[in-house]
Amino acid sequence: MSASASLSDQRLARAMQAQAQGQDAVAARLLSEVLASDPGNPVAHNMLGMAAMARRDPAAAAGHFEQARAAAPDSLPVLANLAGAYRALGRADEEGQVLEAALALDQRHLATLIRLAEWHERRGQTHQATQRWVGVVALSTSVADPSPALAERFAHARGVVAAQTDALSSAIDAALEEQLAAASPQERRRTLAASQAMLGRRPIYTNHCEGMHFPFLPADEWFDREHFPWMEALEAHTATIRDELVALLQSDDDHSRPYVEQAPGTPHNKWSVLDRRNDWSAIHLWREGVRDEVLCAKVPETERLISALPLCRIPGRAPTIFFSLLKAGAHIPAHTGVTNTRAIVHLPLIVPQGCDFRVGGETRPWVEGEAFAFDDTIDHEAWNRSDKDRAVLIFDVWNPHLSAVECKAVTSMFEVADRARSDQP
Repeated sequence: MSASASLSDQRLARAMQAQAQGQDAVAARLLSEVLASDPGNPVAHNMLGMAAMARRDPAAAAGHFEQARAAAPDSLPVLANLAGAYRALGRADEEGQVLEAALALDQRHLATLIRLAEWHERRGQTHQATQRWVGVVALSTSVADPSPALAERFAHARGVVAAQTDALSSAIDAALEEQLAAASPQERRRTLAASQAMLGRRPIYTNHCEGMHFPFLPADEWFDREHFPWMEALEAHTATIRDELVALLQSDDDHSRPYVEQAPGTPHNKWSVLDRRNDWSAIHLWREGVRDEVLCAKVPETERLISALPLCRIPGRAPTIFFSLLKAGAHIPAHTGVTNTRAIVHLPLIVPQGCDFRVGGETRPWVEGEAFAFDDTIDHEAWNRSDKDRAVLIFDVWNPHLSAVECKAVTSMFEVADRARSDQP
């Protein structure tokens, strides 16, 4: 380092100290001395520009910031200061150009995004402003404790984005009105999900299988009823099934078991709050392909009705048929199932107000006597927000998108795998 450069650095350091102590005249003199030996020094010009802005002389400030930029074109602080000077001077076009240049250096620079969004707003460029506010909203989640002023900007950004999304949603709804009026329930559900996903108002969930994932099947959250022609006949027997459950619950024997029973020593996880508790319990008529003869004898009509359905039957694995009991105030956390080769059917039997079930991006209330089927390898969770217990009959059938050949193949694969694990011939 040359002697002159070292002297300049010393003067800059002293100037910064003087400026921090409010000794503006001393700082100005030292910075002038720096520029005398190094006319293009960007730090000195930037500091002099900031001093000029402080004394409300944006013209002088812009001159210094321009010289600082010439020497340090990739300095974000210099570009930000220059944009501020141009704004004070009413040089809007140049302000916008400088802000774009700053953003080209760092697309995630929060202060620049905010100022560019405001710049577009002042020019009435709603769409461009919204795009910048979208970036601000995305970055806002990384700011743990924003200042009141920044929090206000974040709130404004969210409001702008929400308003734009509402307007676009209304326009899309109007454009789709005629098509949806002629659409089937299935077409309507899928189309509305697509429009909501397009607007960023709901995610599209995919299968997450803890076990076998059968490829290329539609990842549908709620299966269309047309796949289950027997469902309406089952619903007609809701009262019979409910009466058998009530009799079972009123008997002297408690047949329910906690649905979640983790092995001792299992680390704390999302299921710990339900572990070995009756907040969520089950009465299994069939469990992993094994029939409980005693319980099935106590609910003969339920057993007869369900066994007549096209259940998923895999020795040692399926079907599973049980009454699911969810206590008042209980919550089943979000989770996914084992395999997408099956569909899970719910027949709601006892449902007080405030019991909801979410599969993927859609939440529905259980309604007594209205059955539905869903893919449990898509993220789902349940709530009982009432002051009474909820009861649902649950069982599994084959995924309706599997052919008979594929169902048989899945059964064979599991049978061979299970024999291999048990060392059976």
